Amino acid sequence: MSLPVLHLSGTPYKQGLRHGQVLQERIEHNLALYLERFQREGRLARPELLRRAARYLAALQGQSAEYFENLRGVAQGSGCDLVQLAALNLRYELLYYQFTQIALADGCEKQLDKEWLWRDRHVYLIDGSTLSMPDTPENQAAYPQQPQQQVGLGFPIARAVVLMSLASGMLMDMALGPYTGKQTGETALLRQLFDRFKPGDVLLADRYYCSYFMIALLQELGIDFVTRIHQLRTVDFRRGRRLGRGDHVVRWQRPKKPKWMDRQTYDRMPASIEVREVHVHVREPGFRTESFVVVTTLTDAAVYANEDIAELYHFRWQAELDIRAIKITMGMDVLRCKTPAMVRKEMWTCLLAYNLIRQTLLQSALKAGVSPRALSFTAALQSIAASWLVIVLSDDALAALLIDAASVRLAEHVVGHRPGRVEPRA
Repeated sequence: MSLPVLHLSGTPYKQGLRHGQVLQERIEHNLALYLERFQREGRLARPELLRRAARYLAALQGQSAEYFENLRGVAQGSGCDLVQLAALNLRYELLYYQFTQIALADGCEKQLDKEWLWRDRHVYLIDGSTLSMPDTPENQAAYPQQPQQQVGLGFPIARAVVLMSLASGMLMDMALGPYTGKQTGETALLRQLFDRFKPGDVLLADRYYCSYFMIALLQELGIDFVTRIHQLRTVDFRRGRRLGRGDHVVRWQRPKKPKWMDRQTYDRMPASIEVREVHVHVREPGFRTESFVVVTTLTDAAVYANEDIAELYHFRWQAELDIRAIKITMGMDVLRCKTPAMVRKEMWTCLLAYNLIRQTLLQSALKAGVSPRALSFTAALQSIAASWLVIVLSDDALAALLIDAASVRLAEHVVGHRPGRVEPRA
């Protein structure tokens, strides 16, 4: 089958308009095909599909106006709905996202052993990282190189914010955007993931996310927050309601409206919020900070002692180790694809593989009665990769025996208890 070749010129909108006019039938066929696939294979209802596509369109308009205008021209030329075309443009991301989240992460999180949870609560880690990719015009347009680099001397770079389960290590979701531009920072990307939380969840983050409005927005969703105090905020333990030495509840006043927040959202924010500040002392050698202050909305000292808060924040570094497993162990620090669509497909495919390995570790941990965090991710990856050649040459009965044996062996690769060990980030 020969593919059509179009010679387009003019503005991005005019190019898209001509594209839509010439290939109208093909566009309509693909749109109908994938709308049905979203429902059948991805179990993605039409209203939710359109909601996600509309959110993508809004981000696209702010981050890549030319790309948006081109897509608007295709919609006008073909007579198709712009939001539905955005969903078609996102088909790989949407389907891989559904496979990654519905089939694995959410299902596994619901079946976690209660002993693996922190105080019977689901705790999630949030952190950001960057990824580079081949220097092509398409990638540069979607994910421009760092602005301080000269044109032609830098590689396209994307910013990713990942949401991880503290108990299982599974990736629950990811938000992706350019490294620079409006609404591309880590806090802005985190706000895109708010619909992934449920009331009663606990979010654990570093001090970059510590702000009045982040805490207020999370409280509005019924989510508790644990983070380190931002370096620009002053702490005075002589004020507020004293809970103990270096432990008090204090009230923060609402600051001025930030540029990124609309007036309606700002007006519904409370005039003040009550937070707990805990002075944490780290006496283990190897840690960079000897003492610091943790901020949390877990204000009930009778339920959560200051030692509990300190212990929980100690686990935040697991986010760095999980990102290192994804970027370094699985080789996703430098992507290989030459177009933005294929870059996103490559990322979601890698993350799907990551969650499949984590699922295998969960199964081994359940059988052995140990925490999945105690088992080695690298050993699991190596074991699964080494078994591929044997599995494909085995019949079903032998393959089942090999899988059971591998599950037992994985539980033997226990990560040693190494308090104070320096674990570099990716």
